[in-house]
Amino acid sequence: MPEELERIWNAVREELRGEAPDFQFHIWLEPLELAGIDGRTLYVRAPEHIRTWVGERYLPLVRSAAVRGFHEHATVELVSGDWSPPERPAARAAPSDGRLNPKYTFEQFVIGDGNRLAHAASLASAELPAQAYNPLFVYGPPGLGKTHLLHAIGNYVRRFGGGLSVCYATVDEFTSAFVDSLRAGRTADFKERFRRTDVVLIDDVQFLASKERTREEFFHTFNALLESGRQLVVTSDRSPEQLPELEDRLVERFRSGLVVALEQPGLDVRRAILQKRARLDAVHAPAVVLDELARTVTSSVRALEGALIRVVAYASLRDEELTPDLVQHVLKRLGPVSAGATCGISEIIDVAAQEFGVRREDLLARDRRPDVASARQVVMYLARELTDHSLPEIGRGIGGRNHTTVLHAVKRVNASIRSDPRFKEAIDSLRSRLGASA
Repeated sequence: MPEELERIWNAVREELRGEAPDFQFHIWLEPLELAGIDGRTLYVRAPEHIRTWVGERYLPLVRSAAVRGFHEHATVELVSGDWSPPERPAARAAPSDGRLNPKYTFEQFVIGDGNRLAHAASLASAELPAQAYNPLFVYGPPGLGKTHLLHAIGNYVRRFGGGLSVCYATVDEFTSAFVDSLRAGRTADFKERFRRTDVVLIDDVQFLASKERTREEFFHTFNALLESGRQLVVTSDRSPEQLPELEDRLVERFRSGLVVALEQPGLDVRRAILQKRARLDAVHAPAVVLDELARTVTSSVRALEGALIRVVAYASLRDEELTPDLVQHVLKRLGPVSAGATCGISEIIDVAAQEFGVRREDLLARDRRPDVASARQVVMYLARELTDHSLPEIGRGIGGRNHTTVLHAVKRVNASIRSDPRFKEAIDSLRSRLGASA
């Protein structure tokens, strides 16, 4: 590696080392290498057997480390071993939010009875933005592919849309961008981003329920997009009718387009998902192993893929043969496979505010009263435990704190849990309300 690249990558690696637990760093992050730099984009080479997992679970963490260790506007792309520096295009690329996961495409989406309509509607919205189904509302339990479809739409439009612009954001990110624009007096920039983009993709719209000012802005953004002939696609864990916390006017607008559901995949689809994932990751898993995983893990696609990664990693680290018995041993030894984070930072804030009897606004403000500060630290602790967000992302979502503050809060809460049984009970109660196990 050239000296300049090595210097930059060492700085990024040091940031990563400080953010991730040692075992995660050594297994998933230490094997990464800096393959090249183009402007503010770092091209990071990941070994084939971990590339998908790193892309799904750790790419935001790597991007945050690049921002701190390289440039405040740095972006990161994972590349394969035979990657070579890209040729600069003659024409300017279509504007894009830049957060789309290139792995999430329509080609990589396994179709079954439970998702066929959602897939077809998403593809139609990508092929004919604002002409097929607008708005498109996709709902279903966590881990069934809602985010995959959003990214697939964005990737398709970016590739074949003839210069159409794309913006992807979760509701938490939409809220943070809105609040930041108000504080900085730059609401025009916010509106330019979300109202002037050709295809807007919003994830986890159910969390609008707890954000009164954001709901108002989202309502006007919704109207502006549809009135100007732009495509809007949103996802939720529930149908519009099952979101009573939202105003009728917003629910009616969601229902004005096409509403489609994602359902649990059947055995054949689960088996096909595992076969495709193993092929993409170059994992040589016997068919009987994939069958055992497909029969055992039924909760979601995310849990299914996570179980495959878990079993393969266990077998590799212990140099054991992949067998159905090993599947059962690993899943029992390491506990049930989670479908992933089922709540966001916003939901954790709301539940903690109710539990501790403080106001949501105080948790996000610079209020240093002991009861508020304690509740805020619990929010940071649970966000670290129950979501995939990095420490800087958690800090930004809780009133713009820095990652050092979040790390301090996690340590404080851990110490209190060990020393105070009543405090531990309160944390367990919060976990239960948020749908997580202790």
